[in-house]
Amino acid sequence: MLRHTTLPNNRTFASLFRTSAALSALPFALSLHSLSLKLGLAGDPFAASALLSFYFKCRMPHHAHKVFDEIPDRDSVCYSAMIVGLAQNSRSVDALLVFADMRQCGFASTEHSISGGLRAASELAALEQCRMIHGHAVVAGFYSNVVVGCALVDGYGKAGVVENARQVFEDNLAWMNLVGWNAMMAGYAQQGDHKSTSELFDSMKCRGLVPDEYSFLAMLTALYNAGMFLQVDEWLTRMKVDYGLQPTLVHYTCLVGAMARAGQLEQAERVALTMPYEPDAAVWRALLSACAFHGEADKAWSMARRVLELEPHDDSAYVIVANVLSAAGRWDDVAELRKMLRDRRVKKQGGRSWIEVQGKVHVFAAGDWKHERSAEIYRKLEEMMGEIEKLGYVPVWDELLHNVDEEKRKEALWHHSEKLAVAFGVLCGCAPAGKPLRIVKNLRICKDCHEAFKYMTRILEREIIVRDVNRYHRFLNGNCTCRDIW
Repeated sequence: MLRHTTLPNNRTFASLFRTSAALSALPFALSLHSLSLKLGLAGDPFAASALLSFYFKCRMPHHAHKVFDEIPDRDSVCYSAMIVGLAQNSRSVDALLVFADMRQCGFASTEHSISGGLRAASELAALEQCRMIHGHAVVAGFYSNVVVGCALVDGYGKAGVVENARQVFEDNLAWMNLVGWNAMMAGYAQQGDHKSTSELFDSMKCRGLVPDEYSFLAMLTALYNAGMFLQVDEWLTRMKVDYGLQPTLVHYTCLVGAMARAGQLEQAERVALTMPYEPDAAVWRALLSACAFHGEADKAWSMARRVLELEPHDDSAYVIVANVLSAAGRWDDVAELRKMLRDRRVKKQGGRSWIEVQGKVHVFAAGDWKHERSAEIYRKLEEMMGEIEKLGYVPVWDELLHNVDEEKRKEALWHHSEKLAVAFGVLCGCAPAGKPLRIVKNLRICKDCHEAFKYMTRILEREIIVRDVNRYHRFLNGNCTCRDIW
């Protein structure tokens, strides 16, 4: 076409950008983008939407945002591409902001913009945002849409409200596809509800749907989170023998983690070394976490080395092995490890927790004084910690790295981000009486906060729900649904 007199138009560019995305042909797409600029077509909504999708697929959200900002006459398709792309690139807050901007500018929603908004809300476990988008989907006539229905099931499931997810699932059961069934199973799996997950698995087969690798991943996750480690191997065998499905690396990672948590550390390592895939950092990290759980300091250090060979700047490996060493009182080894962390210029990811109040998300870090009500929050926290100490709460020092005096250690434990979030939730009355407090943590919840929350449910007489990086924890009446397995 370029060798002849016919110049490409907006549809030509849109088709070629989609092809480039399918082939991951970055150099060619960059040349196309340059040509579209020269021909004055880069700002055309039809071509630009395809270009947005391409940049997002290549994990280049900043480039996509620049393209979006330079579109003079945006339409619903442009907004949909932007919302979905940001959500897929873990830019959840930005995705929700674009969704709000789309509605404010008067553009009609599409099934893709709604599903993208729901995905963003689910990644943040922002229940109120999920409910607002749900209400909008009903008003806009998309409630019976299978794409939106599946996104709602996934959104409520990841927000920890499996009852709402199940209601949407039942309402859309007549046209629910395998994606929706898997999303519902995954919602139960996160809670460690293996019975409900298994029942759905059987019901799905009765309806003529054939389970895929995601169905089995949900089952394996449910069993792992329920502490039924030895059944994971049985289900992996069923996957291969009864359904002819080849387990992926993720399935084997679940098996390795389950065996290691059951105390079969040597067998788990043997599986990692003999499985049909090259072990990645996630496999060794699962083994590392299990070694830490069982207090095997030397074995944990060995697994940490394997993780760091593949990901030298993985701060979690340093932190986990340092926690094990500090629990064993090996402070010289901890100091050496911290020196190694500094020498390699590894930055420890800061722990953050957030709580949603009337649609607004409040974020906290450990020892954080940035919130406008910090003084009140710390007073409330101190009051609550004093009350649970009277009930028998004893600080868990295992994961405190610093060999300092007890008063400073206690202060460091008391001011963890998840405790501050709970104190703020209680202070501002973010949930009506009898309703749970919902906290999200970007890392794994620490042992001390886990123990403290059990006692807090007794003094507050309400449920506390925490979603950490691994799973959901539902604290009620001094217990947690995870049964101390996370």
